[in-house]
Amino acid sequence: MSKLDLIATATFGLEAVVKREVESLGYQVTDSRDGRITYTSDERGLVRSNLWLRCADRVYVKMAEFEALSFEDLFQNCAAIPWEEWIPPDGKFTVTGGSVKSDLHSVPDCQAIMKKAMVKRLQQTYEQEWFPETGALFPVRFSILKNQVTVMLDTSGAGLHKRGYRVRDVEAPIKETLASALVQLSFFRPDRPMVDPMCGSGTLAIEAAMLGRNIAPGLSRSFAAQDWPAIPAGLWKEEKKAAFDAIAHDTPLQILACDRDKNAVEAARANALEAGVEDCIDFKIAPLHRLTAEKEYGVLITNPPYGQRIGQQKELNDIYRFLSGFFQQNPTWSLFLITADPSFEGRFGRPADRRRKLYNGRIQTNYYQYYGLRPPKKV
Repeated sequence: MSKLDLIATATFGLEAVVKREVESLGYQVTDSRDGRITYTSDERGLVRSNLWLRCADRVYVKMAEFEALSFEDLFQNCAAIPWEEWIPPDGKFTVTGGSVKSDLHSVPDCQAIMKKAMVKRLQQTYEQEWFPETGALFPVRFSILKNQVTVMLDTSGAGLHKRGYRVRDVEAPIKETLASALVQLSFFRPDRPMVDPMCGSGTLAIEAAMLGRNIAPGLSRSFAAQDWPAIPAGLWKEEKKAAFDAIAHDTPLQILACDRDKNAVEAARANALEAGVEDCIDFKIAPLHRLTAEKEYGVLITNPPYGQRIGQQKELNDIYRFLSGFFQQNPTWSLFLITADPSFEGRFGRPADRRRKLYNGRIQTNYYQYYGLRPPKKV
């Protein structure tokens, strides 16, 4: 196995969650900042990261890091990267990226120069002038920040939020990676009741079920690096088998997903079936005001409407009023709610025990956390 520097990218605000996930896989984190977690691993770790990271956006191999003040600097440094260790003669390689506060601010020019440098390197290595690019895809990504260039190879392909289970959608669904983070940042445990009373397409409930059953989020999808000669095909087979064997099929879960919209509940049920967790989620067509706490020490996690359309404010006021009353009546329950509405705490009636700034797509939100009474310690 070769020593690799890997980068797991994350939505701003979720770096600590992804860092914890990386460390739980047994890898040493060397840097964590600005939406990136850099860590040391190998080819098996590359495979395992793609299969198991629940909250990361993508997994990259860090190919190089250098300063570039001119296009010549960019070309020479890029041409010095040993691309032949990854890209075969028929490999298809694309270059995308971004530049912030740097002398090299023209992204299209940077893309063209890097592609030219890669071709030159591969021409010298393979002793051929032309490359058909008919084989596997090798997406190259660069980032230039204050003249510091990071060059990466995208091992994931499609973003890791694309688990493969979302066969039916509703309006404005939450990303699977963010939903998993919200669950992990809550008090959810397999032995505690969990409810999402405004479930939409069911993503929060499904991610909770997958976490509770220890189902690897990448188990039912493919990745760009699966077709790379540098990664032995046997590693993917071994790690997928290990992931299947790790599923806790018999773990009992108490997850309730409700919505007043029949179509949303049907979509959520179809998605849960595709994810293989329909047996541990109870789906109900029911408005919020019918929610009751049948057990103690439950966890309510939800993503209500943000009230950004005309006419939704009254609906939001009704939601906040009900939730405030529910948690006054059920002091053992805890609330975890994400919203872009800055007035939430005032309308709920008290400040959150903790709030975390997160981004749902491009929308800045707050994740409000209200802690209920702790359950008694088990003897």
